[in-house]
Amino acid sequence: MAYRVITQVVLIGSRVLGRAFAEAYKQASASSQYQRAQAKNPNAVNSTGRANLNTGMTLDEACKILNVKPATDGKAADMEEVMERFKRLFDSNDPEKGGSFYLQSKILRARERLEAEIGPAVEKAEQEAEVKAGWNPKIFKDR
Repeated sequence: MAYRVITQVVLIGSRVLGRAFAEAYKQASASSQYQRAQAKNPNAVNSTGRANLNTGMTLDEACKILNVKPATDGKAADMEEVMERFKRLFDSNDPEKGGSFYLQSKILRARERLEAEIGPAVEKAEQEAEVKAGWNPKIFKDR
């Protein structure tokens, strides 16, 4: 009698697990097909709509959190303004002062997302300015 119960439990359990794996495979397959379709059509979603893989946050969301204007027409947000707002919001949400750790982490991720977006543009502008100005090495003379 016990062997029947054990057999039924094993069969029902394997049936449930089999269905769960089949459903997970269907979802993974559909997700990968969607990703391939998005990769083939880069104009479907603009760069502000894509979430950064590291922060999991879109550029628009980061701009809203730090209350800065999003980059438009090649103009990037001012990094000094971003840092000033980041410091003020980060300090005001300190858990020791009664703030929220969750909000503090969202503010940090928003700053990281904006830095990832603005950083390359700032570096490129600095390189172009250096090229225009020419290379002026600093020479130190021993006395």
